[in-house]
Amino acid sequence: MTTPALLPLSGRRLPPLNLGASAFPHHRATLRLSEKFILLLILSAFITLCFGAFFFLPDSSKHKRFDLGLEDVLIPHVDTSKGGKNLGGFLIHGQGHDEHRHREEEERLRNKIRADHEKALEEAKEKLKKSRDEIQAEIQTEKNKVMQELKKKDSKPLPPIPLPNLIGINSGEPADPDIREKRNKVKEMMKHAWDNYRQYGWGHNELKPIARKGHSTNIFGNSQMGATIVDALDTLYIMGLHDEFREGQEWIDKNLDFSVNSEVSVFEVNIRFIGGLLAAYYLSGQEVFKIKAVQLAGKLLPAFNTPTGIPWAMVNLKSGVGRNWGWASAGSSILAEFGTLHMEFVHLSYLTGDPVYYNKVMHIRKLLQKMDRPNGLYPNYLNPRTGRWGQHHTSVGGLGDSFYEYLLKAWLMSDKMDTEARKMYDDAIEAIEKHLIRKSNGGLTFIGEWKNGHLERKMGHLTCFAGGMFALGADGSRDDKAGHYLQLGAEIAHTCHESYDRTTLKLGPEAFKFDGGVEAVAVRQNEKYYILRPEVIETYWYMWRFTHDPKYRQWGWEATQAIDKYCRVSGGFSGVKDVYSSSPTYDDVQQSFFLAETLKYLYLLFSNDDLLPLDNWVFNTEAHPLPVLHLANTTLSGNPAYR
Repeated sequence: MTTPALLPLSGRRLPPLNLGASAFPHHRATLRLSEKFILLLILSAFITLCFGAFFFLPDSSKHKRFDLGLEDVLIPHVDTSKGGKNLGGFLIHGQGHDEHRHREEEERLRNKIRADHEKALEEAKEKLKKSRDEIQAEIQTEKNKVMQELKKKDSKPLPPIPLPNLIGINSGEPADPDIREKRNKVKEMMKHAWDNYRQYGWGHNELKPIARKGHSTNIFGNSQMGATIVDALDTLYIMGLHDEFREGQEWIDKNLDFSVNSEVSVFEVNIRFIGGLLAAYYLSGQEVFKIKAVQLAGKLLPAFNTPTGIPWAMVNLKSGVGRNWGWASAGSSILAEFGTLHMEFVHLSYLTGDPVYYNKVMHIRKLLQKMDRPNGLYPNYLNPRTGRWGQHHTSVGGLGDSFYEYLLKAWLMSDKMDTEARKMYDDAIEAIEKHLIRKSNGGLTFIGEWKNGHLERKMGHLTCFAGGMFALGADGSRDDKAGHYLQLGAEIAHTCHESYDRTTLKLGPEAFKFDGGVEAVAVRQNEKYYILRPEVIETYWYMWRFTHDPKYRQWGWEATQAIDKYCRVSGGFSGVKDVYSSSPTYDDVQQSFFLAETLKYLYLLFSNDDLLPLDNWVFNTEAHPLPVLHLANTTLSGNPAYR
């Protein structure tokens, strides 16, 4: 998954496009005539047009009216002397009376229009007596009133919903002093990343730690939405950095505004913003996070206005206009994007009582269930206009990955009641194991990519999350294969550790090959970078939780030390462009997912299991923890899968 000169993004991510920015100069015309005179001319023309339209358009009373068929109304008969006909004790309103009524109505309308026009002309004259500054001030006042009304409308209180039983949101401090010291080191790294963002990039989406200024990519549009603040909140909370958490909350309350003319990635905004806000709400109980999440979700809903209900990749938050990435197969939507909405949207319906969010994601599921799948595999591209697959490319890495993750997590989040999601997950994993998972000559288990009937023996850093997924889904798997899938998770973790261990910096490349004598090593220069990604550490954490094998903590500590040594700069943390170079150059980006995912998973790896226990919490693909829901007690239980 590569695009020239572009770096893929976080978690289960897609490559952003370098669309650039076009500058459109604004010219102020110099007019010979005064602005007041031109405005008077326009008003005069408008008034003349209105009078002309009224007097010269055909009289509608002389044409048949197609209303509700009540033109002739039956009225009890009182007097037959005024143009009516006596029919069985009822009077039928006659034509002569209608003409008289229409003449009176026309006269009344003429008088009203004259009065309205005279009033408008007087108001225009008064306006023209004012200076330009006074007029602009009045316009701004009116705009502010409208904005305040819209904010009041958006901020209407949500129905009170009882919070699920929240367990394990504090502490988790290990008794072992060595492990405690490692955990404190991760916390110090988080504080270094946050403090520098706070100083140099506050309110911007991300930070350029070397240039010491804000940074953004096209997935967030052209607006500064404080992505790092929203993404980092729950990490700050579970680390006990409550002053920093309150700083972030205050910024969100006062500055996070979604009524902006900005085109954003539906997928990225969902997993980072909605996921981050929901997690912050569940952890802290602060209503502002829930309100903001619901406001933003309403802005994403127009993306679903397609012939199939499969959402567009991008949507303009102000206009609601959606479109797909230009590079995606024949205008297709992408499996990992439209398939990674379920967790957040189910929680939105739970918190609001509004089934619209739940219905959107269930519609996607039903559509996918009806479709044929080549070799049982889900292609990465689906056309939202035709409902047909695009290019037959299947990947458990970028473009496909988190779709499979969310099938499993939909089942877990429903307290294992959503058996439909579990079946889809099991079917998909069986096909993946049959067609994509192989062993290298050196004995390393890897997951390749299926492209038009051919297996490409290459694995991406993004794909390394799958080790943790296999371990997470082991319990409840078919045919008593729990042990098999736990072992498969361990093998993937080992392969991904090798991809780190075989580099100079002990940090993993973006992608690595298994061809000939080359195993778990990047070959192409544009696949040798490390951008602070979390997937390998994520798998270490899941494997630690399920096995308590100390090697996973050891591997995690190796990664912690490498990040601190080679990615830390005075202004934060930066990705590096070549993990095989002893003197690498920096990419000068501190990704928001570094605070949301990488540091959170490291902190959890060195914490006790009672911090965010997996029986009670399910992590979205941006590592935002959401509580397990007992859906039988909610409005969502109408779905047979939840009964």
